[in-house]
Amino acid sequence: MTYLKHPVSEDRPVHIGLIGAGWIGSFHAESVAKRIPNVVLEAIADPVLPAVEALASRLGVSKISVDPADVINDPNVDAVLVAAPARFHSELIAAAARAGKHVFCEKPGGRTVEELDAALDAAEVSRVIVQFGFNRRYAADFAAARTLIDTGAVGTPQLMRSLTRDPGSDAGIANPERIPPGTIFLETLIHDFDTLNWLNPGAVPVRVHAVADALVAPEAKAGGLLDTAVVTVTYSNGAIAVAEANFNALYGYDVRGEVFGSAGMVTAGGPQAFSAASYTATGINSATVRLNVDLFHDAYTAELAHFVDSVTCRRDDLQGPAGHVPGGTDARNALAVALAAMRSAETGVPVEITSIAQLRPAEPEPDLVGEKA
Repeated sequence: MTYLKHPVSEDRPVHIGLIGAGWIGSFHAESVAKRIPNVVLEAIADPVLPAVEALASRLGVSKISVDPADVINDPNVDAVLVAAPARFHSELIAAAARAGKHVFCEKPGGRTVEELDAALDAAEVSRVIVQFGFNRRYAADFAAARTLIDTGAVGTPQLMRSLTRDPGSDAGIANPERIPPGTIFLETLIHDFDTLNWLNPGAVPVRVHAVADALVAPEAKAGGLLDTAVVTVTYSNGAIAVAEANFNALYGYDVRGEVFGSAGMVTAGGPQAFSAASYTATGINSATVRLNVDLFHDAYTAELAHFVDSVTCRRDDLQGPAGHVPGGTDARNALAVALAAMRSAETGVPVEITSIAQLRPAEPEPDLVGEKA
């Protein structure tokens, strides 16, 4: 679909306003300011003024505010990059859309399907592009796995796996009281749910069963923090997927995916910083990545570059390294799995996705003509 209501001149850089100057917002700001062509970081807003001032000074941005509305309503801002806490995502998407701004939003798109739907409705009415930050789609190894799936290398997916193990320390989780309940599903495993959906094109999740506990920081369980989870997802094409997460991988930041099917298997990811390893009398040793912005440095950059290209061309179907822009349907499908997992973990029983939302595939089922079962 081509969007013409809020055109951006192709001979003018896309001017982006950032909302959220925290960890990932700061990294995105650096990408916009230093790593992506044809884009200008126009303004930054965050309620914490010192954070805004420090980031703006480092990147040479003159417009700063503690009020997101100042960025959204700035006539020089073409698009808004939302990196605020998750509880504000939907309302910021809706506000930006009503102001005629294109939106790149970090995951999740909302904390309920209803609030996400309201934001997507506002974007549809205003005819603006909305892209969500599912960065694994832009990682070279995951993108290669998807290409192999598209060419029929695995046939019909039957068993799938995705995992996220966040790096930790001997001290365990720092400041667990600052982590909102449901984080492991809504902000960590949401990546795994999107990855599984994306690696199973044409199918939708239909049933979810989750088990979760506080094994890293048991003392935080009373406050609602769960730090370890395993989620089983059954898909409309019969595939069975497992997603797992833990907040304390002492050996590094570990993200992996696997799809096994009727014709073969593909894998992607891992914690190794590079393929080199030493073999000595003490054993085999390989350096590992410790930060998300290191493991997915190029993927974070590529997803924003895709967004800028889409805004410049005024198309939400512009193909990039991950195929189409991860949009509203993708965000909605991943959120529905996360909410079902939360409910299942609370009740101890499987949850039908239809009790959360009616879903539709984000893309057509691949043509597997010639597959040998």
